Amino acid sequence: MNPSAGRPLTPGAVAWMLMLCLSWGFNQVAVKLALPDVPPMLQALIRSAGALPVLLLIAWLRGVRMFERDGTLVAGLFAGLLFGVEFVLLFHGLKLTSASRAVVFLYGAPFFVAFGSYQFLGERLRASQWGGLALSFVGVALAIGVPQADVDASVLLGDLLVVGAGALWAGTTLVVKATPLLQAPPEKALGYQLAVSVPILGVSAWVSGETLTRIPGPLALSLLAYQTIWVVGLTFLIWFALVKTYSASKLSAFSFITPLFGVVAGYVIMHDTLTPIFGVAAVLVMAGLYLVNRPDPVVPVPTDPLLNVTKI
Repeated sequence: MNPSAGRPLTPGAVAWMLMLCLSWGFNQVAVKLALPDVPPMLQALIRSAGALPVLLLIAWLRGVRMFERDGTLVAGLFAGLLFGVEFVLLFHGLKLTSASRAVVFLYGAPFFVAFGSYQFLGERLRASQWGGLALSFVGVALAIGVPQADVDASVLLGDLLVVGAGALWAGTTLVVKATPLLQAPPEKALGYQLAVSVPILGVSAWVSGETLTRIPGPLALSLLAYQTIWVVGLTFLIWFALVKTYSASKLSAFSFITPLFGVVAGYVIMHDTLTPIFGVAAVLVMAGLYLVNRPDPVVPVPTDPLLNVTKI
């Protein structure tokens, strides 16, 4: 097992994850606000295409050799395929199901990461940590008001597509941890994903018939810049740097905070309703994260009572 596979989160890593979740939570509002000017698949395409030069600039400034042969090509192309199809499934799922249901099923990704980490990375979660994941998931569901009534087959299909997107998000994380991409700079790991996702998202936008019917206004352009430069170009890069260093399952568990930040952002910016049950949901998420990230109990090493020598 790679030494970093199960490395617990440091206070610094927790602070980074909180910043990422806050950024990703507001990103949901940014996408929604830009929809009148830019359809969803085109937004995803613009984000990936626009973030590539940002990433290349960062790599140049840091002296990262993006095009050096290092045995990561196959893994990188596979990660890019997962990354691109993830957003195709997510945005098509959003056309069929509600945003609140979608965010619950998308943030089932930590369960896929935890299971995959157990199978492929040698990470072992205690029963209390699995319980913590479940507790956080229940908290997210409460925060955004599911289950919902009047769910038909179309909505269920949308739910299934979003579950698939969450599974692919988890798969991308595991590919980075379990392949030669782990030894590559995070800029290169993300670069593969952005480059491969551009044609995938472009074809999906074309098949969906999405077009720009007017020149985006200043608000939409600023929101696209936020998504492109900050969210995709920088926070995704920080995420993959953290994934290379710390426990994948524990990092992924922190993503449960993202939809809570999204609900708060919706309340502050879009004046969505914030109910008292949100407080209960937040407590459940925090309790779940505590269980997931609680340090392993120290098990005393058995000794020989007669010789007083520690057995190895």
